[in-house]
Amino acid sequence: MKPSLQKSQRGVALVTAMLVVSLVTVAAVAMAARQQIDVRRTANLIHGEQAYAYAVSAESWARVVLRRDAKDNDYDAPDDDWATALPPIAVEGGLVSGRVEDQQGRFNLNNLVDETGKVSEPDRKYFIRLLENLGLEQELADRLIDWMDRDIEVRVPGGAEDQEYLLLEPSYRTANRGLTHISELRLIKGFERDAVDLLLPHVTALPVRTPINVNTATNAVLLALHPELSGSDVDLLLEDRGDSGYQNLEEFLGHDALAGLQLEVDLDVSTAYFRVLTDVQVGQGEARLESLLVRGEEGVQVIYRIRSPLRLVSALPQGDAVN
Repeated sequence: MKPSLQKSQRGVALVTAMLVVSLVTVAAVAMAARQQIDVRRTANLIHGEQAYAYAVSAESWARVVLRRDAKDNDYDAPDDDWATALPPIAVEGGLVSGRVEDQQGRFNLNNLVDETGKVSEPDRKYFIRLLENLGLEQELADRLIDWMDRDIEVRVPGGAEDQEYLLLEPSYRTANRGLTHISELRLIKGFERDAVDLLLPHVTALPVRTPINVNTATNAVLLALHPELSGSDVDLLLEDRGDSGYQNLEEFLGHDALAGLQLEVDLDVSTAYFRVLTDVQVGQGEARLESLLVRGEEGVQVIYRIRSPLRLVSALPQGDAVN
């Protein structure tokens, strides 16, 4: 064999060997990268399930506190044990924090329409006053009622029925029933993000008709109780309420700030419905669990749970609370 031919063959063999090594290297890097992604994905799933387990445990803690509170007194106020937010607590692999919110310190939007689909005029007038006090259009009340009532008649002047929503992209129809969750407001005409954000601290959506707990009601909720109530009147009510609250409804209704006023909406000093919000950080992820609880003669029952998906929070410094 000629020397030049031998050199050529050796060159081809070298190039082939280098190509094989390159292909193997690329394949190995790809496999390692895929394995790293699979490991990270698996870790996130495990952290998600662990976070959910911690959140359910915090919910159980809230149920115990609410049962104990029902035995201690027959009214609910801001200084009750359940009203104390749970500070971030270190658990294996992460942090857990949570709080219990009185849902009857807010106006129940489902009070606007009863089970037969009939509109409650006292509650409608109340909601209009609440909207006006918050700087929102009163037409939102009729649009919400059109969403919940069982007919297809548009309320005037600013209602909205199927014909409005079927023109949207994507199109949909009115629910013709009560709200299942407060987030449903975003589907209704006029309830833009800013309007909903203003309303959220003062309204709720509960499965049955409920009174307003005057011990936990916000300033705006109290101000809307009567058109003749002034801001100074509400300040007096809040000052005398303090953290311990009114022990009975007669004490509240007999307050000088309410003298001569006839209040038409249902009021109380106790609460049956509570929302538990639990934030959990485990590893590189966090999760939130929202639970609606009802407290009755049979104890504290869970109405629903909403589990937010796990999301990465690698930018959150270790040891910081989850907000």
